[in-house]
Amino acid sequence: MKIVVVGLGYVGLSNAVVLAQHNTVVAVDLDAGRVDLVSRGLSPIEDVELEDYLAHHELDLTAATDAAGSYPDADFVVVATPTNYDEDSNYFDTSSVEAVVSEALSINPGTTIVVKSTVPVGFTARLRETHPGASILFSPEFLREGRALHDNLYPSRIVVGDTTEPARRFADLLAQGALADDVAVVFTDPTEAEAIKLFANTYLALRVAYFNELDTYAAVHGLNTAHIIEGVGLDPRIGSHYNNPSFGYGGYCLPKDTKQLQANYRDVPQNLISAIVEANTTRKDFIAHDVLRRNPQTVGIYRLIMKSGSDNFRDSSVQGVMKRLKAKGVEVLVYEPALEDATFFHSEVLDDLDDFKRRSDVIIANRRTDVLADVEGKVYTRDLFSRD
Repeated sequence: MKIVVVGLGYVGLSNAVVLAQHNTVVAVDLDAGRVDLVSRGLSPIEDVELEDYLAHHELDLTAATDAAGSYPDADFVVVATPTNYDEDSNYFDTSSVEAVVSEALSINPGTTIVVKSTVPVGFTARLRETHPGASILFSPEFLREGRALHDNLYPSRIVVGDTTEPARRFADLLAQGALADDVAVVFTDPTEAEAIKLFANTYLALRVAYFNELDTYAAVHGLNTAHIIEGVGLDPRIGSHYNNPSFGYGGYCLPKDTKQLQANYRDVPQNLISAIVEANTTRKDFIAHDVLRRNPQTVGIYRLIMKSGSDNFRDSSVQGVMKRLKAKGVEVLVYEPALEDATFFHSEVLDDLDDFKRRSDVIIANRRTDVLADVEGKVYTRDLFSRD
């Protein structure tokens, strides 16, 4: 079976690798650099399993920049292009998805389109109206950055927003590529599948926001946050997972997905969804205020990334803290090996860790690390459990 995957981000690439174990897969991206790396068996994304599979596993996988030349004879076209949130329209920018779908169907009208990009609730139904008679389904992803392939090899569930034969075939392909047995498979309406994605991510954001606000309360009142979280988490209905305080939820998915769900509630009564979005702003305000109480002249930001094992820092929460500190006239330095530029939003970027430590009065670190042990007195973090 021939499958074309469009978009070599962590969603597209991890799906391409899983499917290429048993199928012919062409992975397409506009970025020639990414295509070249994949062609040479290298991952353009920091992900341990992806790096291993591309380098050492047998895959029927080719990478290309020519999308149009890849569509003929494709049984499935998987769309995994970016859908960034547009603050002005309160809507995901789905233009890249729409462009791929239109081109693919114009070249190969018999193919089945599988949208993997995160989209607003109701998007796939509207897409079907634009392309009557076409086979279009939505299948959400539930992946962690830095562990995307692992989460496709051992999926928590496979959700396919359609009940047709092509939908069942696609679910079978994902299950075939997985290493886990007896993976739960959910077939549903595409609009319901879109809602599953947004509600799942918004719940995760809720959990992050909840334990962050617990930590804020404890910090203001001089209480031991770890003791409170431990006691709360021992209730099996709550559990001791996803409870480590941070500077706020960030990354590519949670900030935009919560805002999109909030926008989808435009004509529906709600309080909680908006509170989740607003809580993230409040947390960054508190973190900045708490740092400023130390009266630093220069604050160092140790890593912009949100998670260990990832090289992505898009919309990381620490960037919001940076902006608040700079607005108060504090000099901000950045240590981030993933950056090649000399500055980041007008803040100096250092590649010498010792120089970074020496020049920083306070060092902000979203997660603890042994490399800062020698300047522990300078380190500001809310990390309690040394995990994401």
